[in-house]
Amino acid sequence: MMTETYLQKTELSDIADKIFAGKRLSREDGIRLYESNELLTIGYLASFVREKLHGRKAFFNVNRHIEPTNVCVLKCGLCAFGKNIRSKDAYTMSLEEIFAKAEAGANEGATELHIVGGLHPELPFQFYLDMLKGLKQRLPHIHLKAFTAVEVDFFAKLENMSIEETLRRLVEAGLDSIPGGGAEIFADRARNIIARGKISGQEWLDVIRIAHRMGLHSNATMLYGHVETFEERVDHLIALRDLQDETHGFMTFIPLAFHSANTPLEYLPETTGFDDLKNIAISRLILDNFPHIKSYWIMVGSKIAQMALRFGADDIDGTVAEERITHAAGAKTPQEITRSELVRMIKEAGCIPVERDTLYRNLHEVN
Repeated sequence: MMTETYLQKTELSDIADKIFAGKRLSREDGIRLYESNELLTIGYLASFVREKLHGRKAFFNVNRHIEPTNVCVLKCGLCAFGKNIRSKDAYTMSLEEIFAKAEAGANEGATELHIVGGLHPELPFQFYLDMLKGLKQRLPHIHLKAFTAVEVDFFAKLENMSIEETLRRLVEAGLDSIPGGGAEIFADRARNIIARGKISGQEWLDVIRIAHRMGLHSNATMLYGHVETFEERVDHLIALRDLQDETHGFMTFIPLAFHSANTPLEYLPETTGFDDLKNIAISRLILDNFPHIKSYWIMVGSKIAQMALRFGADDIDGTVAEERITHAAGAKTPQEITRSELVRMIKEAGCIPVERDTLYRNLHEVN
């Protein structure tokens, strides 16, 4: 355990004083944290905050990912998943295929379906409404976390509807909450390199603001390890913190490590474990109004995800099953992990495994 004397001598002593006093960190504080190599100090401070919020509890769930189509009108530099509609590698699931995958997940104990995909130019909005309705009819107990802010915006433009009306129809069909994808990095400079043509960072925030005001909860993400600067990372986090002050609708923040294989940006190196852990820890310190910080094992690997539980993360995601988007970009992690393995990872990190539902209700400590 770090001593008070050590923390007084570190270059981050003034930031440590703020954290122990429960004071909010500034933009300048965030930049200094990213510029610092004192990973253990940053991790200790993040662990202090995490344990103040959750003790030694670490959350997970049993979920299943479904990506209905990889056809997408965008050609983002960050993406290896999306395909042109005429590509030989393009696919679009039928409703019956989607229902079968969902039922298989439910039979394995899933309590959540995580549904995201490409922006298909020829699939009607009714397809997505019928999908939600069909899933709710078949599996009324399963939480439907579906469609990023980018997809919601695309549906609205496709149907010439407002964001409010689009979300209202999705909720009526069975939508329960929104995942955090599509945020990427909000800074226009970096976003124009990695995701030209995608909605802007401000538009992403606007869609989520509307969703929160309508009573929907969502997650939030930040894609890091590409062309962004430390300043742009901090600005992204502060923009999320500001929106959370306003709406209180975010459940979890998930830093996403960039995978470049099979993308136009494949010349970029992979993130390091040092940077992965630093992002988790700094996220916990800056996002003082977010209840949960997730270490997404699909992106960083199970070993870093496990270590992150002592660097500010309190959630390790779920069983997942058949994730395609990150694996298309070269992820070397398995496409799913068992419930028992998640429990083992959490216990070995010295934490208490707590199985949760999507909204962090119906909690169950696992012995």
